[in-house]
Amino acid sequence: MRLIDSILADAAAIAAVRRDIHAHPELCFEEQRTSDVIAKQLTDWDIPIHRGMGKTGVVGIIRNGSGARAVGLRADIDALPMTEHNRFAHASQYAGKMHACGHDGHVAMLLAAAKHLSKHRNFDGTVYVVFQPAEEGGGGAREMIKDGLFDKYPMEAIFGAHNWPGMQIGQFAIKSGPSFASSNEFKITIRCKGAHAAMPHNGVDPVPVACQMVQAFQTIITRNKRPIDAGVISVTMIHTGEATNVVPESCVIEGTVRTFTLEVLDLIERRMRSIAEHTSAAFEASCEFEFARNYPPTINHASETEFARQVMSELVGADNVLEFEPTMGAEDFSYFLLEKPGAYFLIGNGDGSHRQGGHGMGPCMLHNPSYDFNDDLIPLGATLWVRLAESWLASPR
Repeated sequence: MRLIDSILADAAAIAAVRRDIHAHPELCFEEQRTSDVIAKQLTDWDIPIHRGMGKTGVVGIIRNGSGARAVGLRADIDALPMTEHNRFAHASQYAGKMHACGHDGHVAMLLAAAKHLSKHRNFDGTVYVVFQPAEEGGGGAREMIKDGLFDKYPMEAIFGAHNWPGMQIGQFAIKSGPSFASSNEFKITIRCKGAHAAMPHNGVDPVPVACQMVQAFQTIITRNKRPIDAGVISVTMIHTGEATNVVPESCVIEGTVRTFTLEVLDLIERRMRSIAEHTSAAFEASCEFEFARNYPPTINHASETEFARQVMSELVGADNVLEFEPTMGAEDFSYFLLEKPGAYFLIGNGDGSHRQGGHGMGPCMLHNPSYDFNDDLIPLGATLWVRLAESWLASPR
């Protein structure tokens, strides 16, 4: 593994920036301070910037030579609405907000790469460093596209990365095709007729309707879709009733649906609607069915995936570039891949042993209150970004 010397020399300073961002987490579309920190660093390194794209996004423009070619590198910048359990010096200073997914580290790796690219400029063309807001449910990638990201800054491809706890430092993982699932939400409101619980025949009880409905939804997975097609229906909330002796008038069922293809998603939505409406009718009830499609599936492009795999292999060796097992988690980098060729990959965050004293008792896993990004990744991730950008702009396309 050959890390870039200038990046290694700056690692401690960049880690300090990362920890400052970790201590001041901001939620989706509220990342004003975070954007200020990013913008100041880029400006100090003589990198022109564009602010406000996707409300709080920052784009850095690093040009060299006369080449017209361009490539994009993306890092997400927002935190999660959860309380941190860590008590070390850089723990969150804001109650109910935490960088529990490592976006602070993603920012740090891309900042380190941007500084080296600006200082050395060993390429011909343009590298766009894209600091994207609101990945955690806000669809910041979609909003940056709406604000003209690819119109103002035409790029041939775009690449993104995420740290992955449990995977060793020095390892990457990538896969062509579907890697992350689509994310969708449903809400079903069952309307019935309330009554005294001792005289249920005088009303129409929504609870048995809900029970039948929830059980029937699983037959979509086991009997309607092909067994080789991935799909998940998870009912995660059922709300009804206020007293033990009252048959309630309504019941609300909510949850999530995940798929790797839009065809399976279409099938699941259609069948869920039919089951909800007909089950309600069978019990002489009615229902309101709502289905919201959030993030589409993240589907890596084959050519760009193999390109990234080769760059990784040259950096850490082919044995340390793993085949990523797709996850039903979701990622809004998917919006970028609908518009541009590219690939999304993982970088190992280790087993959690990097955390200093004062960390929480929980595991160092994503979306866990005891999580912390591993600063040892900064030189490796930044080196990978630099090599990927340089190789892309030097390779024939």
